[in-house]
Amino acid sequence: MKNYKIAILAGDGIGPEITAEAVKVLKVIEERNDVSFELLPAAFGACAYFESGSAFPHQTKAICDEADAILKGPIGLSHEDSKRIPIDEQPERGALLPLRRRYNTYANFRPVSLPKSLAHFSPLKAEIIGEGIDLVIVRELVGGLYFGEKEMGVNDAGLRYVRETLEYDESQIQQIMQQAFKLARKRRKLLHNIHKSNVLKSSVLWNEVMEEVAKDYPDVQVVNMLVDAAATALCLKPTQFDVMVMENMFGDILSDQGGGILGSLGLMPSACIGPDKAYYEPSHGSAPDIAGKNIANPYSMIGSVAMMLENSFDMEAEAKNVWAAMQGVFADGYSTADLSKPGSGVTMISTVEFGDKVVEKLRTMPKV
Repeated sequence: MKNYKIAILAGDGIGPEITAEAVKVLKVIEERNDVSFELLPAAFGACAYFESGSAFPHQTKAICDEADAILKGPIGLSHEDSKRIPIDEQPERGALLPLRRRYNTYANFRPVSLPKSLAHFSPLKAEIIGEGIDLVIVRELVGGLYFGEKEMGVNDAGLRYVRETLEYDESQIQQIMQQAFKLARKRRKLLHNIHKSNVLKSSVLWNEVMEEVAKDYPDVQVVNMLVDAAATALCLKPTQFDVMVMENMFGDILSDQGGGILGSLGLMPSACIGPDKAYYEPSHGSAPDIAGKNIANPYSMIGSVAMMLENSFDMEAEAKNVWAAMQGVFADGYSTADLSKPGSGVTMISTVEFGDKVVEKLRTMPKV
């Protein structure tokens, strides 16, 4: 039997609710396979700060260091509640960025997937969705503007100013490009390189390195596209894309737009992979306004489990079963209130009920 340790960082807001449903799925995976998961819960984010004075406590770091993979829930508070936490300890700065830096999780994979049968979730017209949307955004995650030097102050003229540095070196670009090309080779052999080289010199270097890496993947077609044009194209013809690769800030923005064309970020899990460790998380926020109401859909959290099974534990077939189970619940006409409105032709169920139905379907699937 294979044994794995998983750090469970439930996070803030709806995090504990949707994490509980993901844990249900992990328990069923254990029942169906010759595998054992040791779950290691740890505080992370705003809840950790209020408990210990640190958004990423030493104890949590030790647990993450020990784990084979990390399952992370959403973090953060409302704008007003965030003011109760010092700027440098607010969850994104005090927990999320240090987590990425600690494990060098430079490759972020965000699938934007909507089968034709679930097209009713999308705000796009049926003819635009066609036979369905199926693309993956590959985002460089530990470089660029988010990780560059930052400075705030008052200049000689007495005016407040801010200075933030966007920095990449060629090795950072090479490694994310290699990940993107490898993924494109497994899929439709089509890679869209998203950049802004008509303005940013960082994109000039980005494109130079991309062309060098592309020589090792002659079977993959590369399409270069400016980031603003890509934003438009995602709305007008998302089916033209398969794999898209881009730097950190572009990836942050376009992946959220990807959630928009699906109808909700609640339909977008993600994988953040480094050379030695990976963490898996929903792309959406902690939604404090609906926390505790049992209406948040756990799709993206359970989908993150599926990505963990495939990428960290080499359980690709079982990962596909998890995807099929979740989409089957939607296809049966069920949804949660955060994704659908009353009268939309679906039966409303709770967070817990959605998780139960996923588990029920998973148990009926042939064992790997």
